[in-house]
Amino acid sequence: MIENNKSSEEKGNVIFVGGKPLVNYVRGVVIQFTKNNSSEVVIKSRGKFISKAVDIAEIAKRSLDDLKVFVKEIKISSEQFESSGKQTNVSLMEIVLSK
Repeated sequence: MIENNKSSEEKGNVIFVGGKPLVNYVRGVVIQFTKNNSSEVVIKSRGKFISKAVDIAEIAKRSLDDLKVFVKEIKISSEQFESSGKQTNVSLMEIVLSK
């Protein structure tokens, strides 16, 4: 699993991608940078939501062009679990945006 070595204060800057509309996540990233004045925002996703996370990062980056937001780091890994007696792998991705 992806490990996060940030303080508990910085953990509030994590956006977990799921089934909500794309614009909700982009708005969350923008709010973290503008209203909460965060220096970094982490976008975490699993499985089928990885492509949505990439879209969120790119749209947020373009929206925050005046703040010079950029992709600082991308972490990938996979998680293995057992379901119905069968081993399954799920891909994980973490995109760190910084200003």
